[in-house]
Amino acid sequence: MTLLVRNEADLVGANLAYHLAAGVDVIIATDNRSDDGTTEILESFARDGSVHVIREEGSDMRQGAWVTRMARLAAVEHGADWVIHADADEFYWPRGGTLKEVLDPIPMRFGSVRSFVRTFLLRPGSDDDPFYERMTVRLSTPAPIHDPASIFRPGSKLIHRAHPDVRVGDGTHALHEVSLPELRHHYPIEMLHFPFRTVAQTERKLMRAYAAWTENPSRPPPHYYAKAYAAIADGRASDFIDSLACTSSVLQLGLAEGTLVVDTRLRDVLRGLREPSQRGFRVERAASSVFARPDLDDEARYAAEAAALVEAEVVRVRRRADALAARLVSLDRRRGPRWRAADAALDGGEIHGEG
Repeated sequence: MTLLVRNEADLVGANLAYHLAAGVDVIIATDNRSDDGTTEILESFARDGSVHVIREEGSDMRQGAWVTRMARLAAVEHGADWVIHADADEFYWPRGGTLKEVLDPIPMRFGSVRSFVRTFLLRPGSDDDPFYERMTVRLSTPAPIHDPASIFRPGSKLIHRAHPDVRVGDGTHALHEVSLPELRHHYPIEMLHFPFRTVAQTERKLMRAYAAWTENPSRPPPHYYAKAYAAIADGRASDFIDSLACTSSVLQLGLAEGTLVVDTRLRDVLRGLREPSQRGFRVERAASSVFARPDLDDEARYAAEAAALVEAEVVRVRRRADALAARLVSLDRRRGPRWRAADAALDGGEIHGEG
């Protein structure tokens, strides 16, 4: 697994211990200018060989380049079979068995598969409690992609076979340079996402990301950051952060409507790995008994949510096609009548020759 982190001391130890228990062999971590204790936690795991740490001092958040470096290192130096790309707030949950056990059956002709993103919500409570104790409410995937006011939408992230020449795109949603055909609409792994954990952490995260983005504006922000950046620019950052909180009344309404779910799986695993030490968790490799195989009811619900994710992908494709069509119309208008006349002449065979 690759891991890109900056100032994530509140959960990086949990992330490392969890993924080692879930079946990851080696974690290659890029530490981007952390100064909150994250570096020391990474080093404590590195001492027993489970984590390979890279220091990165860049301030322009070149995520694609940094993750590509780790992905190639995984293939060339660590002999990886599969590579999972994670941020510190992302926990990959295999649906029955370890991560290895759910990836091994995928036929060799397929080089990639997607995980199913599950977003957990900021909950009011004591910030002194670990995030996994407070954050046990997540969105149900039928959350409205058609609603422009929604910042969290159904999504997926790519997992791929190791390759020495792979190039990973920003956001780790796409691969370039190599052909690793995707096994589409098969989601053997869920990605449990905890992006906003306390009000203070959310404010720091958004302001840091906004500053990095202004240095590299050619990289489009994730959809939920786009709204955050607009709020920051308008001086409404605190209002935006308040809108993210899942209060008791919001929870009760969401449970009744089926848009929210109480999910304690990660909490229960991390409680079992917790220990009083600098990093806070013990290393227990490939604890397959932790990841029980889903029952039939759970599989049926999962299939229904996966169908909503497929629908969301269709909507995204249509929106991209509409945007491209609008751009072509705009370019055609700017070219003017003389260029359109030349195009018509070419189509009619009146102009010949090379060039």
